[in-house]
Amino acid sequence: MLEELPTDETVEDGSTEYGSLSSAVVGEISEVLSRVDAGEVQRLVEEILAAEKVFFIAVGRVFLSLQCMAKRLAHLGIKCEVVGSITEKAITDRDILIAASGSGESIVPVEIARKAKRLGARLALITSARASTLKSLSDVVVHLPCPTKNDPDYGVQSMQPMTTLFDQSLHVFGDTVALMVQKKAVPDEQLWKYHANLE
Repeated sequence: MLEELPTDETVEDGSTEYGSLSSAVVGEISEVLSRVDAGEVQRLVEEILAAEKVFFIAVGRVFLSLQCMAKRLAHLGIKCEVVGSITEKAITDRDILIAASGSGESIVPVEIARKAKRLGARLALITSARASTLKSLSDVVVHLPCPTKNDPDYGVQSMQPMTTLFDQSLHVFGDTVALMVQKKAVPDEQLWKYHANLE
């Protein structure tokens, strides 16, 4: 039996719901980014520019957002390495590892960070945690003020489930950092030089 087609009323209701929810999501992300300490961001940008290679580690949806940051920085000529990738290079004391973790306690990033520090690399953390294991290891920390599983009342309160707001804010934050790097180091006419061309 064919499903009943939606009526004009249900379409209108769905459209209204989508509009209100999308506005709320965008508003939450905007609020988080507006509360980020500009000094923390500037230090992260300086570390990226000073490093020979930039490594990236996270888990889950956070890792997906962080890889978007790695991809965009690679488009700017930054030598980027995603931990675990098939072509990953060796990290050295001339490099920096960027870890992202809302709680700062995710097991894989914590252990990778410890190993990177033993090898002499610098560590930058993007987090929502006011205190954590990863923060105690880090040379540079940027706080995205969102609720975490260990601190649900911190930062911008979200209508979204679990720690969705951190994942979303991280993606847009990464693009903002890349834009800052580009304005400092890459003339506009060179922007397509490193972009994938086997498309």
